[in-house]
Amino acid sequence: MSRHRLVALDVDGTLMSYAGVISDDVRAAVTALVASGRHVVLATGRSAHSAVEVALDLGLTSGWVVCSNGAVTARLDPEQESGYTLVRTVTFDPGPALRAIAMELPDALFAVEDLSVGFLISAPFPEGEITGRHTLVPFEQLASSPATRVVIRAPESTPEEFHALVERVGLHEVTYAVGWSAWLDLTPGGVSKASALEDVRRDLGVEPYETLALGDGENDVEMLRWAACGVAMGHANDVVRAAADEVTGTIDDDGAVAVLRRVLV
Repeated sequence: MSRHRLVALDVDGTLMSYAGVISDDVRAAVTALVASGRHVVLATGRSAHSAVEVALDLGLTSGWVVCSNGAVTARLDPEQESGYTLVRTVTFDPGPALRAIAMELPDALFAVEDLSVGFLISAPFPEGEITGRHTLVPFEQLASSPATRVVIRAPESTPEEFHALVERVGLHEVTYAVGWSAWLDLTPGGVSKASALEDVRRDLGVEPYETLALGDGENDVEMLRWAACGVAMGHANDVVRAAADEVTGTIDDDGAVAVLRRVLV
């Protein structure tokens, strides 16, 4: 039997296709892991309400969910109307970062997570890109609202331009991750999926060598390094792959399935 007792799983691009589909094989593998007594923990950039929807869709009704790239940790709780309770949250002052980026990208879209509800936004986002209720507010209200997560979207830019922007404006007080598109996630400094998972690991009494993590994005890099076995999806970029101990198939190949099944062996 595999030694891995805590299995941390990214959602988008790992368990779920970019079209929002989770395959039957992934569902069966997750169900088998839970039945075997493993702790399956979703670790995602999604907000709590969205992450829990995925957890419930996978048949997870108890356990932990790491949300907002580690700034929010929730426990699944079927007795709650929402299906979960918030256990830990970390916030930061987004004002300096937002103002610096707005000077460089005045046409960018900004969203500040409205915890358990949705997002406060500076302008409408492309449909389906952020979940929950969207509340349009003045930019200065965004900049003055304590935040667990901030999303910056510049449809006319590229990920490479976002990387250059981060270097140029010097975002030293926050943790950031650049997405596949022109998308930048900001979370409190020092906070990541890894930092939240370490707290969960301790709460569960799991040894460090009993951890496995699977992901595909730059917001998974710390998590892959944290785990005793970090596995990158085959379509991940070179930065993500370099952080992992091994690489599996792509999302189109259902690459997560082979890893999840192996944990049961």
